[in-house]
Amino acid sequence: MIQGVHLLLYSNDPAADRAFLRDVLGWPSVEDPSSGEGWLIFETPPSELGVHPADGVSSVRIHLMCDDVEATVAELAAKGVTTEPVVDAGYGLATAFTLPGGAEVGLYEPRHESPLAHVKR
Repeated sequence: MIQGVHLLLYSNDPAADRAFLRDVLGWPSVEDPSSGEGWLIFETPPSELGVHPADGVSSVRIHLMCDDVEATVAELAAKGVTTEPVVDAGYGLATAFTLPGGAEVGLYEPRHESPLAHVKR
């Protein structure tokens, strides 16, 4: 039976993105000794998966969820992270930021019901 999801982030600057996830987002990690020094595997917050229609090529996007997008944007700004302006996207209040390696990450305060409601934080 499936017991988890392993997300892959392909980066133009993996060391900087690993440092960002570790130092800015504060995600715990373990080092994978079989992949070389500094290759970290991060614990991510609980997740959910939505399947949306594509306009053209299918793709995968990462959107982090938070309880208070304005407070989270302020926390990120205090750590030197620039975010896009917060907009009302219907499904929630949304913004985005760019990792050091160039990948864009969405961030939003959801309005939709979540299957994570039963997960203890």
